[in-house]
Amino acid sequence: MARRLRPVELDFVESAPLRLVFAAEIAAPPQAVFAALAEDVEGWSRWFTGVSRSAATDGGKRREVRLTGGGRFTETVLAAEPDEYYAYRVDTTNAPGLHALLEDWRLTPSGTGARVRWTFAMDGPTPFRWTLTLARPGLDRAFQKSMRALDRRIAGRLPNVDR
Repeated sequence: MARRLRPVELDFVESAPLRLVFAAEIAAPPQAVFAALAEDVEGWSRWFTGVSRSAATDGGKRREVRLTGGGRFTETVLAAEPDEYYAYRVDTTNAPGLHALLEDWRLTPSGTGARVRWTFAMDGPTPFRWTLTLARPGLDRAFQKSMRALDRRIAGRLPNVDR
């Protein structure tokens, strides 16, 4: 059964009781990464580890996401700055333990590619935060794998260019 989480705004990324930050350098340019994040929400299941289905709703202002383990999320997009920044908060979920969650994606040019930084900002009971802290290495491996998959997906869509 879905539970409503505490609505948070963009400043939560700095004030959250737990922040997990992951980063990767990929060959794809920021414009292509932003398009995959914000404009091809349905494509997330093809590159983001653990996502089985995702869909934009309400004209792209909201998202619905399902994970392979059965997790479900409805989200509100809080920021979409082309080629630079994409952020959303979770409004409802069936995942236990969460009180608030915001995900923040920052894109910066890096050579001919992009540096992707994903911040997972959350609140929940102390045992939940402790468990996620212990899970950080596994989350980082999943993020790195997802970024490699995204890079391959984007490379297959771009016209042939020298890199």
